[in-house]
Amino acid sequence: MTLQHDPSFIEIADALRGVVNRRSWREVVFCGFGEPLEGLDCVVEVSKWVKRYFGLRIRVDTNGHGYLLNKGRDVVEELKTAGVDAVSVSLNAHDKETYNKVCRPKFPDAFESVLDFVDRAKTRFYTETTAVDVPEVNIQKLEEMAIRMGVNFRVRKYLSPVS
Repeated sequence: MTLQHDPSFIEIADALRGVVNRRSWREVVFCGFGEPLEGLDCVVEVSKWVKRYFGLRIRVDTNGHGYLLNKGRDVVEELKTAGVDAVSVSLNAHDKETYNKVCRPKFPDAFESVLDFVDRAKTRFYTETTAVDVPEVNIQKLEEMAIRMGVNFRVRKYLSPVS
């Protein structure tokens, strides 16, 4: 299914209301093509609703640009207050140069902001960094970075685009 627009809280709640089942669902994950924290208000509202009515674990898979996208807001604190339990941050590079080459961010200091996001998040919830296993990325250095930052690290397999 392709969405024609970003769904509102009401549209998401209506869609979830009929399918969420605490016996078969372990968690709700905000992720996908695009960055969930571009819609921080909706993520917060849906998270509060999911926690209140279903009590499920909530995870946000993010590129870590939350503070760049939501200037002046305490993104990590808002997520924690909303009931988010974990974040998975796609670090995807062991240094700024590689990050800019592989991720092509629209923000000039994106790499530093991602590291800042991880640093703030690890004090509030379970936090992991991840990377896609591609030749440009030094997985060993990324794992060492995660250890130094005090977070877990997970490698994601590269899936080639479907033609």
